[in-house]
Amino acid sequence: MNRRDLLALGASGAALVAASPLAPAFGQALIPIKVGVPNAATDVGYFVAHAKGYFKEEGLDVSFTPFASAATMIAPLASGDLQVGAGGPSAGLYNAINRGIDIRIVADKSKNVVNRGSQKLLVRKALYDSGKVRTLNDIKGLKFANGAPGSSASSVIYKVLQKAGLQIGDIDEVSMSFPQQVAALESGAVDIAMPPDPATTLAIKRGIAVSILNGWDVYPVHQVAVTLYSGKFAKEQPDAARRFMRAFLKGVRYHNDSLDETGNFSGPQGDEVVKILTEYGPYKDPAIYRSFVFAFCDPDGALNMQSLAEDIDIFQKLKLIEKPVALDKVVDTSFLDWAIQQIGPYKKAAR
Repeated sequence: MNRRDLLALGASGAALVAASPLAPAFGQALIPIKVGVPNAATDVGYFVAHAKGYFKEEGLDVSFTPFASAATMIAPLASGDLQVGAGGPSAGLYNAINRGIDIRIVADKSKNVVNRGSQKLLVRKALYDSGKVRTLNDIKGLKFANGAPGSSASSVIYKVLQKAGLQIGDIDEVSMSFPQQVAALESGAVDIAMPPDPATTLAIKRGIAVSILNGWDVYPVHQVAVTLYSGKFAKEQPDAARRFMRAFLKGVRYHNDSLDETGNFSGPQGDEVVKILTEYGPYKDPAIYRSFVFAFCDPDGALNMQSLAEDIDIFQKLKLIEKPVALDKVVDTSFLDWAIQQIGPYKKAAR
């Protein structure tokens, strides 16, 4: 190849890079983005976007830090040490926003819907086998493991207790991370828990716990987890925030395309996503991720506003929120709207 051909090839390559909306400028360093995750299976959208290189295509260097719950991410999100958080919208989050801290709910992470839920009410198997705990009426006085007081699981537990004719004070709440909840059930440190999958499936598979109720039995559509942006990130790096959202949605869509009509992984793409979960998630046995049906991760990132409002109402009844919360002060879909405009509404890939 002569020098003229090389110059022409270089020029055409440069034009392709310039035309690509995804490619960072030549020589430009990747922008570091720290993401807090609860290490649940439904972190899958972030994990897939990272593994498939979608974040890097957007010029972002994304890293993950595990937290016990979204409630424990509030301080680093408020300071801007975390740019993005993932987890349940908690009472602590709403209280922080009421105090003037700029943290925004920007998109879905996962919803529990009928037949696609990540939470079950688990009872220690020894208690179940002894006959001491078989129904909701038997849970009074038991130790309940929650990610954090006022977490999104608290609203489900409120509904569980309501169904049983009990009050929140009728159980003894203990805070711990989701993987720790399985160990605590096994040791007898706690009696009941509602961790998201794969922790739930692992506890059942190991004979540590028995499920006596599905989360959707008391909460048919629950916006159980959301994507959060630090206000500092949203204001000071809006372009990076938009590009993060575009890459995240691509990850969620790739995950959705890997599922069959029953919500189970299938085909080579399913194998690939399971491999990613095994690499990035807390559990290293791929069979665990194939042993349950995932909660619904919305491929368009849409939020269920009714569920968010219902959670706020429950937090108020539990006196966990200092004052009423205006959702229009909390939810910012501008980054999501931009991403959807760029990539269009989701259409499941042909199989």
